[in-house]
Amino acid sequence: MSQFPEQNQELTVGQLSERSGAAVSALHFYESKGLISSRRTSGNQRRYSRDALRRVAFVRAAQRVGIPLATIRDALAELPEERTPDRDDWARLSHAWRGELDERIKQLGRLRDHLTDCIGCGCLSLETCVLSNPEDAFGRQMAGSRLLPVRYRESG
Repeated sequence: MSQFPEQNQELTVGQLSERSGAAVSALHFYESKGLISSRRTSGNQRRYSRDALRRVAFVRAAQRVGIPLATIRDALAELPEERTPDRDDWARLSHAWRGELDERIKQLGRLRDHLTDCIGCGCLSLETCVLSNPEDAFGRQMAGSRLLPVRYRESG
């Protein structure tokens, strides 16, 4: 394990990787998506401020519970520049994300419960398929296929 002098306020990408547990390629990806930032040395090497450790931990925790990177980036963008997310930030954001996660869990439960039925019938019928047409939602609207965008149905 590397030694980190107390005076060192910046981390190399390797040090950030080692300390955060995120692969170097993941850190580069996070940076390309605006989740973390670095400065370049005169030798064009990345240097990360120490607060990047907390930001990476925040991103990884949010990813583990299924939050999309775009949503994470938007949440981080609400914080003042260079401020790291704290416990209160996580509490506020996780409360806001709860409804989205509950809906996703509900959809996955429905998929799990009906997956065998779909494979068993093999037709993927828009009329009867519980995955493509749950509770015959399309049938209540009108006859015919509604999975194609309107512009394709009108031109076909």
